[in-house]
Amino acid sequence: MRARFLGKDLESQEGQSPTLFATDRTDRKTYIAQGWMVTDPQALADIGPVPEGEAIIEIPEDVLKFYARNYAEEEH
Repeated sequence: MRARFLGKDLESQEGQSPTLFATDRTDRKTYIAQGWMVTDPQALADIGPVPEGEAIIEIPEDVLKFYARNYAEEEH
């Protein structure tokens, strides 16, 4: 699987930016998100158990806009 850079949070420090990537999977469309680990006890309680092999991350709304932009480009 390959990952293609879509964009990163422009307000984060260099090397610590939440980032979004698109993958080249052929069985379904997937994305890889790099973000801040969620450690807030209330947020984790609201989410509930996290299955092994998964992680909860937080990413800025601006980073999600890269998904919308990529999706719009693929539709045309």
